[in-house]
Amino acid sequence: MTKRILHVVTNVAHYDDESYPTGLWLSELAHAWDVFAEHGFAQDIVSPLGGASPLEPRSLKFPSYDKASKAWHRDPQRMALLENTLRPEQIDSSAYDAIYFTGGHAVMYDFPDNEGLQRITREMWEQGKVVSSVCHGYCGLLNTTLSDGSLLVADHKVTGFAWTEEVLARVDKLVPYNAEEEMKKRGALYEKATLPFVSYAVTDGRLVTGQNPSSAKETAQKVAALLETPASV
Repeated sequence: MTKRILHVVTNVAHYDDESYPTGLWLSELAHAWDVFAEHGFAQDIVSPLGGASPLEPRSLKFPSYDKASKAWHRDPQRMALLENTLRPEQIDSSAYDAIYFTGGHAVMYDFPDNEGLQRITREMWEQGKVVSSVCHGYCGLLNTTLSDGSLLVADHKVTGFAWTEEVLARVDKLVPYNAEEEMKKRGALYEKATLPFVSYAVTDGRLVTGQNPSSAKETAQKVAALLETPASV
């Protein structure tokens, strides 16, 4: 039976300071999408509000704007997918095998407290499915609680965009909070690569997280490996 992946993207187009645009970091979607497509998985895209997902301008520049990103950006059919994303209430969690939260600083605003996304994530986790994120996508896991009231990330190994990387990217004064610190406050066992911006992904049971844009491919490969392991979901 064909495995199905649910990608999660943002609807937010700017920081609190509206003169600074942000949005989906395209390569984090494109790289993972390509990996899942190679495995023959079916894929859909949901966002907190449904509809359009804006692109982070910096993700359309070197070095992030690579072959995979350009191919997506230049494909009208794929770009149409980002203009017509699904709404959480349209999603039947039982129809998917894994959820994958993409990043971009925009998700820091609309991922953490979206009840629809939390519902989908909680249901999938409790159904034995794979939950994954890359870069700032882990903000979508910050406040997700399980049916017993516990936090999904508590006592789990997790990675995501590091505060050091925020500083080096010169956005530490723009972001609404320190995602790394917030994840630690929730009892997650946060870890990161020795060097910033290199690929780094962590698997802890059915939870798979990647640190930064460079980690999208590795994260997707780890998700695929879980889905194709006998006795897996």
